[in-house]
Amino acid sequence: MRALQWTGPEKVAVNDIPVPDIGPNDLLLRVGAAGVCHSDLTLVNFPYQLREDPLTLGHEIAGTIEAVGSDVSGRDIGERGLVYLFWTCGICRECVSGNENVCIAAGRTAMPPCPGLTVEGGMAEYVRIPATSFVPIGDLDFLQAAPVADAALTAYHAIRGARDVLRPGGTALAIGIGGLGHVAVQILQAISGVRVIAVDVAQEKLDLAAKCGADLGLLVGDDTAEEILELTGGRGAEAVFDFVGVDSTAKLAVETVAPNGAYRMVGIGGGAPEINSGPAGGPGWPWGASVRKSLGGTRSDLYDCVGLAQAGKLHMEVERFDLADGPKALRRLDKGQIRGRAVLVP
Repeated sequence: MRALQWTGPEKVAVNDIPVPDIGPNDLLLRVGAAGVCHSDLTLVNFPYQLREDPLTLGHEIAGTIEAVGSDVSGRDIGERGLVYLFWTCGICRECVSGNENVCIAAGRTAMPPCPGLTVEGGMAEYVRIPATSFVPIGDLDFLQAAPVADAALTAYHAIRGARDVLRPGGTALAIGIGGLGHVAVQILQAISGVRVIAVDVAQEKLDLAAKCGADLGLLVGDDTAEEILELTGGRGAEAVFDFVGVDSTAKLAVETVAPNGAYRMVGIGGGAPEINSGPAGGPGWPWGASVRKSLGGTRSDLYDCVGLAQAGKLHMEVERFDLADGPKALRRLDKGQIRGRAVLVP
C-alpha cells in the first residue's frame, strides 16, 4: 500500500509498504480520508531524528472496516467510522472516569499513544487500529468526517471545559480561524447563546468565520485588545479560545479575558502568557479567571461531535488532496495557505 511517511527532520515521502497485519483485538480500516493537522507539522519539523524507522503520519482518520480481529465483537466488515485518536490503557482511574485524553499510563506528559504521532497512522490506504478506538459515523461523507476526529474533537473539548461561563448574552473570543477555529465558531453557535467574536490576521479567515456564524470579526492590530474591551463594556470576553498559541495571542487573551472568565490554550505555538499573582487591574490577569491547556478530547466528546455533524450543525471547510500530494499539503499548511482543513484521500 502507499503511505505518507515522516523519514527524518523536515523529510516526508510517499512510500510503498506492506498492508499492516492485525491482532485479535484490532480492526483493519480501509482509509477513506485523513486530515492534515498542525501536530503533523510539529512532528515533521522537529529538528532531531526521533526514531530510525519511518513513521506513517495521520491521526484524523475516517474509513471502512476491511477486516475484524478474532476476539472483536460488535463490529462488522463494511462499517464506516472514525478513529478516536488516543489509544489508552482503558483501565486506569482517568480512563474509567471518561478522561482518556490524560490516561495515567501516559505519565506526566499525558500524551497517550496516538496514530501518526507515536504509532503508525492513517495517511495511507490502510491502517491497523484497536477495535475500541472505532466510532461509527453512518453515512457521513469521509471528507467531512475525517476532521471531526481532531479538529472538531479538540475544539469541542476546550469549549465543553468552559461551559460554566458560556451563558446566553456573554461573549466568546475565537483567536485563529484555521482548521480548529472555524469549527469552534460553529460549535459555540450550536451549543451556547454567546456572541462569538473571531480574530485573525487575514481577512479571508474572518470571511470564513462569518460563513461559520461568527457575529463579529476583527483583524489583528495594535488596538485589538481595546476594541474587544470596548465591545464588551470594558469587562472582556467570558471565554477566550486561543487556537494559535504564540506570544502575541497569549498576550491578547490575558488582556481580554473577563473576571471569572476562562482562557483556554489550544494552539501549541509555545506562547507564554504573562500571568502573575499581583493585584488585578489594567491589562493584567483579572480576578477569578482560569487558564487551562486543553489537549484533544475524550471518547464521549467525539461521539458528541459526530452527533453535531450528523445533525448538520458542523460543516468542515476542506481542501482535498490526493495522498500523493501529501507533501504539498504539508508545505501549504506550514505557510498558512490552507483554508479550513487539508484532507488527504488515498
